[in-house]
Amino acid sequence: MKWNLADLMAGLHAEVEHRLGTSRRTLGHPGALGDASEGVWREMLADYLPKRYSIAKATVIDSLGAASDQIDIVIFDRQYTPFIYNFQGGFVVPAESVYAVFESKQAVNAQHVDYAQKKVEGVRALHRTSLPVPHVGGMADPKPLHHILGGLLTFESDWNPPLGDALSRALEADAKDGRLDMGCVAAHGLFGCDASGCFITQPHGKPATAFLLELISRLQSCATVPMIDISAYARWLT
Repeated sequence: MKWNLADLMAGLHAEVEHRLGTSRRTLGHPGALGDASEGVWREMLADYLPKRYSIAKATVIDSLGAASDQIDIVIFDRQYTPFIYNFQGGFVVPAESVYAVFESKQAVNAQHVDYAQKKVEGVRALHRTSLPVPHVGGMADPKPLHHILGGLLTFESDWNPPLGDALSRALEADAKDGRLDMGCVAAHGLFGCDASGCFITQPHGKPATAFLLELISRLQSCATVPMIDISAYARWLT
């Protein structure tokens, strides 16, 4: 069998879009619909991201005792982070382990952009430790804290046109530290913001695949998570 890379890329996107669309058509209860949509995105990321990354619906905590709201999709380190709490499928992860956080909604609109910005801001506000790193030649300086990626993932858009000025205005609203770095509207395209401003792209009908590849690239630039000061968490034993 001869493999075609273009067909593979298109197939990945088609699978995600089909599953999101099926959820919307067949699940009438908002809670069930939301859970199904989140599940589609989490399963795609779990299938295609390198295994050094774990994906879960989770609450993020810090060593000072603060905690985020529950986040739909948290991408966190599982290789170098020793402290992950999982009870009955409910994950609690330390802030040091987090690479990226995303909210998942059925459709993008101004309310959901604002909601995602606030959830992302809450995670970025948490305290993170970083210890010197021992190695065979001695001790390396503590790793500088990386920027935690944040975004919003949806199937559709409530706007017409789907990715137009209304989306740009919502993204550029005062988000403080809740800037959405990247997001995907599976039926239409990608969006996000960086230091130079916000952008919208429509990648030839394969938004989910384009989002996945861009996410992998950005995760690579984060390298590894900082060396967590586990003793800072152990102090809560007393």
